[in-house]
Amino acid sequence: MPDAIPSRTRKLKRYKKLLNTLAKYGFDHVMAQSRIKNLIPTWDVRKHSDHDKAIAFSTYERIRMVLEELGPTYIKLGQIFSNREDMLPPALIKELEKLQDHVPKLKNFDVVNTIEQELNIKANDCFLFIDTEPIAAASLAQVHKAQLLNGAWVALKIQRPNIMETINADIDVMKQVAKSLEKHSAQAKAFQPMQIVAAFEKSIHEELHFLREMDNMERFAKNFTDNEVMYVPKVYRKYSTDSLICMEFIDGIKISEIESLTALGIDCKAVGQVGVDLYLEQVLDHGFFHADPHPGNIFILPEQDRICFLDFGMMGNLIPNQKEQLGDLLFAFTKKDIKKLIPVLENIAVKSEIPDYQKLEQDLHALVQGISDTSIRNIKLGTTLTQFKAILYQNNIILPHELYLLIRALIIMEGVGLKLDPEFNITDNLKPYMAKLTRKRYSLKRLFQKNMSRLKDYNTLLDNFPEDLNSILKKIKEGKLVVIHEHKGLKEFQAASNKAINRLVIAVIIAALSIGSSILVLAQMPPLIKGIPLLGAIGFTLSAILGFVVILSIFKNKQF
Repeated sequence: MPDAIPSRTRKLKRYKKLLNTLAKYGFDHVMAQSRIKNLIPTWDVRKHSDHDKAIAFSTYERIRMVLEELGPTYIKLGQIFSNREDMLPPALIKELEKLQDHVPKLKNFDVVNTIEQELNIKANDCFLFIDTEPIAAASLAQVHKAQLLNGAWVALKIQRPNIMETINADIDVMKQVAKSLEKHSAQAKAFQPMQIVAAFEKSIHEELHFLREMDNMERFAKNFTDNEVMYVPKVYRKYSTDSLICMEFIDGIKISEIESLTALGIDCKAVGQVGVDLYLEQVLDHGFFHADPHPGNIFILPEQDRICFLDFGMMGNLIPNQKEQLGDLLFAFTKKDIKKLIPVLENIAVKSEIPDYQKLEQDLHALVQGISDTSIRNIKLGTTLTQFKAILYQNNIILPHELYLLIRALIIMEGVGLKLDPEFNITDNLKPYMAKLTRKRYSLKRLFQKNMSRLKDYNTLLDNFPEDLNSILKKIKEGKLVVIHEHKGLKEFQAASNKAINRLVIAVIIAALSIGSSILVLAQMPPLIKGIPLLGAIGFTLSAILGFVVILSIFKNKQF
């Protein structure tokens, strides 16, 4: 879509596409019966010739088809929700999982010409072979197999043409729909649609920058330099741009292909344990983790006896302070120390407006107690984390985006482990890491470093104290010292006072009008209409109207 087309025009076109696609697959009633329709312009929705054929499929199949036809943004959204068993029925999850591997390929896509324009080269000068048929089609890009002049086989990840404009228009539509859902649906509001769209927007824009993805791959490889199990593909920056990645071709088996792994004599249970261990190492040791570890992004390399992660567009990055706080959270949680858990949550949170600390304590205690009453073999981390997120939402606690990515990724990894081993329990993998964290936390080296850091802070405070004191005294002398004092609830008190005073004033006016009108009537003050003083009648009428208004405002609790 050309850049010259205004953003509003693109948005309206995507609205029209959305409506027509819903109509095609028999979902036109969804918008017709929803308040969301008020947001969408009136269009004459086309009657599709293949409508009857489309509605022959099941509802969940048609939902998946709608997402596929709406394009990359909606496909990516479907991929994310394909791992939300806590929100969606199993049959729908099964359909959405197909979006991980069965994304429609681009039609009439000239891959060779695109590569030549992107790299400003002649294809024959750099490649012996380029496969024009994609080996994989993702929501944001297609992957083509190729061979360099030196004989090395590579995978070319090519961004879909004009995708940025489409995604921006789609996200604008999603924001309006999410806003409407939060306003009109209490059930939808519980899932925080606005926050979901905001997080989705951030992650999808990060994935569109391929240079950043290459940086992620190289950093990831460096973290696992001495690890003999993890394998990271090589990147060829010479043949890469912000819209094209040239990387080593990986010939392996997806971790979800159980039959293929079993046929080669590979122990799937062991693969699941090792895969999750590698993931926990990313999180707890490196603080830099793959944020989209679905089965299509994890390969087993049988010949090398190694595991390979692919697609580094969506990564989580924990700064040292967040790693420390995450450790505090795990310790408080495992020790069931609710009194410690709440301040840890407040330290981690980017926003914390807890309305009732006692309720939060009760909610967390119920969650921890539920885990205590469950056999360790029956604990599902995904269920626990989903309940934990619900508690955070109900108590107005918002964690950093990275931790929501981590929660989602851990739920995905647990799902991967369960596919490989139905008896898989991620808590078994966490035990050695918790023991390692305990040893590290109470080691003499850490205690010494922490106390030395505190001494440096105290020393800095003492060094700066004379200058800070002089600055304060100078401001006092110059009359520039400003003390900010905030009254909690003062605005509400002022509003209530103003409302009461206004009503009192109106009551006084009503009383004055009534008394004055009575005097006029008794005095038979002209002009008279049928023996009734006109001014007296007007006064009684006004006092009656004002009285009615005051009574109505009391019932409706409005301010005047």
